[in-house]
Parts: sequence; C-alpha cells; structure tokens
Amino acid sequence: MKVIATCISEQKGTKKHPVPSLNVETDFGIIGDAHAGKWHRQISLLPKESVDTMRAVIPDLQPGDFAENILTEGVRLKELPVGTTLGIGTAILVITQIGKQCHNDCEIKRLTGRCVMPTDGVFARVIQGGEIKPGDTITIRGDYHETDQNN
Repeated sequence: MKVIATCISEQKGTKKHPVPSLNVETDFGIIGDAHAGKWHRQISLLPKESVDTMRAVIPDLQPGDFAENILTEGVRLKELPVGTTLGIGTAILVITQIGKQCHNDCEIKRLTGRCVMPTDGVFARVIQGGEIKPGDTITIRGDYHETDQNN
C-alpha cells in the first residue's frame, strides 16, 4: 500500500496537478491547497485501481484529474470505515467520509456518464501534520477517537 501521486489545486472547482510532496498541517489540511481549512474534507484520496477502470474510456487520465490529493495503490479505501486512521509519510490522517455527490460541473462525468470519486474516493482530516510524497507507504493504524492524544 503506497502513495502513487500527490496533487493540489490552488482554486476550488479545478483539476488538481501533481506536486513533489504535500506539507500537511494538523486540523487544517494541505498547505497551498484550496480545500484546506478546519472542516472534515481536508484531503481526498482515490485508488489508482479505480482510475484504471476509467482508462478504457479516457486513456490519458492523469493524477489529479478526479480532484484527488493522494492517488493510492494497493488499499481498498472505500472498504475502510469512517474513523480509520492512516499513517502516510510522517503524517496521520483519519477517514471522515466515504464518497461524495458528484458536482454538476464534473468534466469526467459529462464525458463518460460516470465518475469514480463519488463511489471510490474517501476524505480525511489531518490529526498529525507532516510530509506526504509519492512512494510513501500507507499504514492502516486503527480507529481514531477524539480523546486519543498521540494517535
């Protein structure tokens, strides 16, 4: 289980673009990303395996095209329950939401009639800041409880 790509967007409603690493701040999200802030969807994660299923229709899909911050490999994200903590790089994230409603302006949904982020993507909040970069191992750490001090 590892990170394939790390991506950000400076404005909401735009595709994300790959960056060499993500600097994440506790209870804020990714420094420089438009979705950072004190809310439950600070970081989005999507499995590469889900993107691969869409490549039959759109062969040239790139990291960030589904607005994911972290493209993963080898972890079935949507099967992890809300509250699961993930160690990635030097950061720790907690899954806060599985999937989301696709917005009307989703270019991929318009082209194919389907988008994988609503069904296969997950969202997380940063509970320990750090750095995340491609190649980092993803560790499933267990359930998070608001009373956990150093989880």
